[in-house]
Amino acid sequence: MSIRHLALELYEAITRVAALEKRYENAPLEERSGIEAELWKARRDRDHLKKILEAKKEKSGLSGRAS
Repeated sequence: MSIRHLALELYEAITRVAALEKRYENAPLEERSGIEAELWKARRDRDHLKKILEAKKEKSGLSGRAS
């Protein structure tokens, strides 16, 4: 998978987490547990994509860190 494709997937994951967080804040108490489970999975997926992208960037020398 290319870095660009991973970056796009990460952006979508970040957007999904933000939308779920907003939905959770505005949800009635009885709906929150279901949303919380979705949010946990979305955060896990986001963090996983972030780690993969960072590893790919480091491998290709695009980490953006000054020596």
